[in-house]
Amino acid sequence: MNSHRERISPVLITLAVAMVLTIFPLPSALVPMRPYWVALVLIFWCLETHSLITLGNAFLVGLVLDLLTGSLLGMHALGLVILMFLVTRFRARLRFFPPWQQALSVLALLLNDRIILLWIISLEGDALPPASFWLAPLISTLLWPWVFLLLDHYRSLARHHKAK
Repeated sequence: MNSHRERISPVLITLAVAMVLTIFPLPSALVPMRPYWVALVLIFWCLETHSLITLGNAFLVGLVLDLLTGSLLGMHALGLVILMFLVTRFRARLRFFPPWQQALSVLALLLNDRIILLWIISLEGDALPPASFWLAPLISTLLWPWVFLLLDHYRSLARHHKAK
């Protein structure tokens, strides 16, 4: 039980940081460019520790994200479950892609998530979002290599610290 807790601690810490970055106030001009931090962190951990990130965990993280952002309850939960399903389905391929190809895959995953959010927004009867709605996946894709390297370094430090 203790080793499971030690394995999940870095995941929970990085998810908490991602959620803080998600609700961190930004100037209104920069809000559409906010990276989808939670999705990037979940993609990383799903690729690296397949068994720790389940669809149920993604659903719970999405519900917490919905509560934090004040969005329609279940909107991010549905998007993250579909995102994690796709990452899990193609995990064997994604893990061994070169960084530029992995970033393009992350772009495709995040664009798919945006399409799902757009569908939910249209079902809700709200007006379609402006074109800047599509900036977040692009910014997230540009940040993916650095996020991956940072989280990988953190994971290796946590593993090294655990071994001591």
